[in-house]
Amino acid sequence: MKGKLRRRDFLAALGTVPLAGTISDSNILEEELSTRKRDGRNEPIRVGLIGYGFRGEQLARATKFAHPDWIMEQEKASGNGLGNQALQDFYNLPDLPIEYRGISDVFDVRMERGVATGGKNARAFKDYRELLASDEIDAVIIATPDHWHAPMAIEAARAGKHIYLEKCMTRTVEEAVALREAVLKSGVVFQLGHQGRQRDLNLKARDLIEKGTLGKISLIETTTNRNDPRAAWVWPVHENASETTIDWEQFLGPSSEKVPFSPERFFRWRCYWDYGTGMSGDLLTHEYDTMNSILNLGIPQTATASGGIYFYDDGREVPDVFQANFEYPERELTLVYSGTLSNGIPRGTLIMGHDASLELGRSMTVWADRQSTKYRGRIESGIINPNAPIVRYDAGQKEVDAISSATSKYFADRGLMYTYRDGRRVNTTTLHIEEWLKCIREGGETSCNIEQGFQEAITAHMATAAYREGRRVSWDTVNHRIA
Repeated sequence: MKGKLRRRDFLAALGTVPLAGTISDSNILEEELSTRKRDGRNEPIRVGLIGYGFRGEQLARATKFAHPDWIMEQEKASGNGLGNQALQDFYNLPDLPIEYRGISDVFDVRMERGVATGGKNARAFKDYRELLASDEIDAVIIATPDHWHAPMAIEAARAGKHIYLEKCMTRTVEEAVALREAVLKSGVVFQLGHQGRQRDLNLKARDLIEKGTLGKISLIETTTNRNDPRAAWVWPVHENASETTIDWEQFLGPSSEKVPFSPERFFRWRCYWDYGTGMSGDLLTHEYDTMNSILNLGIPQTATASGGIYFYDDGREVPDVFQANFEYPERELTLVYSGTLSNGIPRGTLIMGHDASLELGRSMTVWADRQSTKYRGRIESGIINPNAPIVRYDAGQKEVDAISSATSKYFADRGLMYTYRDGRRVNTTTLHIEEWLKCIREGGETSCNIEQGFQEAITAHMATAAYREGRRVSWDTVNHRIA
């Protein structure tokens, strides 16, 4: 790897190097970005994809680029290919204004697969910095382990590349502050990969709450229940993984410690604090971002957390059972998160108001509370029965969805796989990327922009700090740090 950079050096540099250069450089960058929006409407947006692991390949497929082997696998699974839901969904995807010009990955096998997926103009970049420096790249999709999110995204912003970044936005609070500053100064279009913001159920829940259907909300309960090894990040080690095929030094990058080559750490990176953010950054963030998109919660004032490694005795460092409480005194409400990786019983999200409760799962249901002030007269007269929902919405109720595993059901319940628009089943990731591309071409704000991403990152990091330090933490809004 060229010019190795340790995390402490990287963070120190952020305080001394102007993120957008001189005023002249900033004006030039703004003019260049404006020109791209103005003159490139009829040309595809040239994208570089950094990180072609499991999620990277999903993102490519969401833009209607699939490896030939994947197509063959789906066809074999369905006989003639027409009866396979995944293949049908893929062929029904819209043709986005996108062209892959670069693929970067530190594992040779993934790099080759990514280039084969990206089409005739996709080039291999062993070092992501060469991809970012290319004049043939307008925008980047970053789907790497969490510890590379901030360094790559900050460099992309400095280079004037629009950014689609997977969650959790950063690995640390300091990185979140630095990335936010870099994106705001650069003027690039930023989208954090919380595709649940495109879900129709979430949009309808927001509308109902804004109309006062629930009354005063004081408690929210969100959950994650998963019960299979892959869902607990015990991902398979590729048979061709070795020090020859994996650039281990580049993978480690600015992580806190240098350790010998470890295939387990490379493929199961979410199990280790050096590279991932545990259940808080991976799973809690989905639930928090959904609630933030519905209720505009923002960053909590305080957080507490507990849990531990109670099931997976495999050398991991992050907990497999995790709970967090977030307090919003100004809103007079508490957000509670509870998750386990060793039990799959379905539990939806509950938003509890004085007059009614809203349950959000694969459907949305609203139940009037027996002690409601708002509905008291109608309950007493029998117009409203507290034992029956007053509102129920089933997304795609005419559609029969095949869910092959508990993990798939979890993602479907959260709207992380698909949603319905005008009765049509649509990939939520596709909608999220399409929104980002539209903002690049036409201007405007993405739904999960850098401000929303900053709130997500800080909330997750507060929970992690509370767990690791065993104390109640608060957010210092003046100094932008956890206190």
